[in-house]
Amino acid sequence: MVIDLREYGVGAGDLLALAVDSGDDIAPMHAALGIVDGESIRTFVVDNDMVATIQAIESEIRPRWVVWSNSTALSLVRSGVRVATCWDIAAVHRLQVGGWRADPARVWAHLHGLDATDLPQLAPIDLFSPFTDDDELEQPVRADLHLRPEWTGDGWTWTPARLARWAELALTAARRQREVLVEHGSARAAATARAESTAELMCAELSVDGLPMDRDEAEAIIESHIGPRPRSERAAAEARDHRDEQVWRHVPAGTSVDLRNPAHVKSLLRRVGVETPDTRAWRLESLRDTHPVIDALLTWRKAERIATTFGYAWLDEHLGHDGRLRGVWSGSDGAAGRMTASAGLHNMPALMRPAIIAEVGHMFVRADLGQIEPRVLAAVSGDAALAAATIDDDMYAPVAAALGVDRATAKVAVLGAMYGQTTGHGAHALRRLEAAYPVAMAYLLDADVAGQAARDLRTYGGRAIRMGSGRTDGVSERDARSRAAARGRYGRNAMVQGAAAEFFKVWAVTVRARATALQAHVVLCLHDELLVHVPDDRAQQVAELLHTCLAEAAHRWAPDESVRFVADVSVVKRWSDAKS
Repeated sequence: MVIDLREYGVGAGDLLALAVDSGDDIAPMHAALGIVDGESIRTFVVDNDMVATIQAIESEIRPRWVVWSNSTALSLVRSGVRVATCWDIAAVHRLQVGGWRADPARVWAHLHGLDATDLPQLAPIDLFSPFTDDDELEQPVRADLHLRPEWTGDGWTWTPARLARWAELALTAARRQREVLVEHGSARAAATARAESTAELMCAELSVDGLPMDRDEAEAIIESHIGPRPRSERAAAEARDHRDEQVWRHVPAGTSVDLRNPAHVKSLLRRVGVETPDTRAWRLESLRDTHPVIDALLTWRKAERIATTFGYAWLDEHLGHDGRLRGVWSGSDGAAGRMTASAGLHNMPALMRPAIIAEVGHMFVRADLGQIEPRVLAAVSGDAALAAATIDDDMYAPVAAALGVDRATAKVAVLGAMYGQTTGHGAHALRRLEAAYPVAMAYLLDADVAGQAARDLRTYGGRAIRMGSGRTDGVSERDARSRAAARGRYGRNAMVQGAAAEFFKVWAVTVRARATALQAHVVLCLHDELLVHVPDDRAQQVAELLHTCLAEAAHRWAPDESVRFVADVSVVKRWSDAKS
């Protein structure tokens, strides 16, 4: 290795900035590194094989790589480089500040107390544009301390010197982020920042690796619902008309409404004597036996969703020739911090799951966290009574006993309390919840009150939950109360879901780290569910590993160990073989 960073005291876990120019099909990738050297920052240009250099540093030192965002991780993974840990500046900014926008200019402005609402923009070049000489352009920080927009915009030409300066700025930003965490005295938030950053590494790997899918099986499922692949636009329109006709045959002749418009569907149902406040699937399911058109509508909806969202065009766009379904993954949704994915990976209908098949010589190990939200509520609120209920595999059983109600009512009551649903089935048990678990209920109430007052919140792990301004200018009193109540419900939900997302990612990155030695790889993270692709002969080892990693994650995330977390783990060939 040309650069021996150990000479400068760089060891395992130390920050090492990485700036990458991903190049193109002709030019090779280039990079620069930045380290803390005493009171200053020293940079190095990687002037030999970038891939070999980074791999050597990773294997010999295992630093914490500092990157501006997971686009750098994507470049590395696509070039064949995988690293263990990182400090993702954008991910940490989303944690500290909330929201989604975390571009370098915005992050830099926030860290230096600058106005981030009016960032410098590239102006069109004309006779009235101020002149910027070449020497100025080589300085990424302007006189007003904002980042120069040329450096953060598209089309910027990266030279070795510019890459080195960009690595220096990345390290400066990361160090300031860590200082802010220390200033706030939150060791837990610092741990969350590390886990969130590593989750972005995993997201880069998920984006590149993809999810194993059998094309023939997928096409057979699609065909069974919407017919064979249409050969023309006319054939597609005829297939659409045929699907609609399966609904029309159950209503009076001459009836014509837009089945894709909920208001029109509600009107249609009224014509056949079915009154319903809305046309949501669960509502129609409860009315399925009242009229044949409702069964036809539910069947139509499944087929329509396949045709428009998960049909042949979807396969053509996202399923590669290698049998891997790919989308773009992110470690945070910009709200409560749940992982997201494009290409339908997070909302694929269950009927498509039989097409998710492990490759030859492999199996899936699927694990689903059990009753994660109430268990997380017990942990983050510090309610000892609720924590005691988590000792059971089915924590709703002891909760039901404590409330003196059946299990179903207890479950609805607990979920209703977390989501702010205080009416309907289970609402009568809410007062009993408040008596049995006063600490947990007070935790939720505090979040509700803060949300209604438009006060920003922070999750157990330190994520900022932004609640908006709460302004009511020009809004009626009734609408203002409604909006405040909605913010309150969101506050309750975000404090639990946000913490659950943080815990899930700690578990997921722990599995990622421990499973590598067994040649197993996470291929899907779905809310509270992990799908791991593993060689046949190591499937049982990985199944046991997932339980071990859950215990490790729980110890790291909630060290007092008063709350028990459980997971349903199974070894399957198809995703659909796992219990739901």
